[in-house]
Amino acid sequence: MKEIAIIGSTASGKTALSLQIASITNSIILSLDSLCVYKDIEIASAKPTLEERGDIVHFGIDEVFPNVDFDVIKFIELYKKTKDYALKNGKNLIIVGGTGFYLKALIEGLSQGVDSKIKLDIPQYEAYELLYSVDKEYMQKIEKNDRYRIEKAYAIYKQTDLSPTSYFEKNPKIPVAKDLKIFEILWPKDELKKRIAQRTRIMIKSGLIDEVIFLEKTYTREPNCMSSIGIVETLEYLDGKLSKTALEEKISANTIKLAKRQNTFNKSQFTDKISNNLEDLNSDILKYFSIQST
Repeated sequence: MKEIAIIGSTASGKTALSLQIASITNSIILSLDSLCVYKDIEIASAKPTLEERGDIVHFGIDEVFPNVDFDVIKFIELYKKTKDYALKNGKNLIIVGGTGFYLKALIEGLSQGVDSKIKLDIPQYEAYELLYSVDKEYMQKIEKNDRYRIEKAYAIYKQTDLSPTSYFEKNPKIPVAKDLKIFEILWPKDELKKRIAQRTRIMIKSGLIDEVIFLEKTYTREPNCMSSIGIVETLEYLDGKLSKTALEEKISANTIKLAKRQNTFNKSQFTDKISNNLEDLNSDILKYFSIQST
């Protein structure tokens, strides 16, 4: 069995490429997307439709309802389930999506023995400053507004009395996916902005507003996924804070910011990868499969 990951910023064409490659290489697909995992979030997540998926088996899509928590630990469990299916059915595996943190966890593994349910009992900025004072090297890699990673570092410090760096030295992570080849789609900034703007227009025309109305009515605004890009701006529109034109502009602007963060993360965290434009990357992936199959 061969397994690869296709990464890239939002709106870079990952989904279409993965479907094309899967149909040629006898592969199943695992979505690496923290929003596609939720049922009922179709338009805001830009998940492939049932028609687009065809007879290609997908995991990581419509796994839980929006009011059920889903995190990296559950994703790793899902990966193991997906890989087991691929092995039993003689399939290759394509992991595709923009949630780079999940992919990083697959490759590096997770820290063991720390209660991930521990939350901050002091303001976030105080937790960051405390951790920075005891482990500057580690905290320099974390943004001050990255609540998730700050909470994890804080949980380590509170439970073990060790800095995150010391803890990881004493408790090395165990990789989950050891032989994963990564392929990254690259776009010029201006072209990617145009793709994002176009996708935003399509989302709104396809019924994004009605979808968010349904999500709010069914699940309230409490679930974490209700603060995702596309949903949170639409809630502002429904509150009368944005015009429809401003809604489109704000979703596009926030998506562009997300794409920039994704590209920065991918560049810094995944050094062993093949990066190329969409058309050439298609050839790179097919070449990789053919080399491995000879």
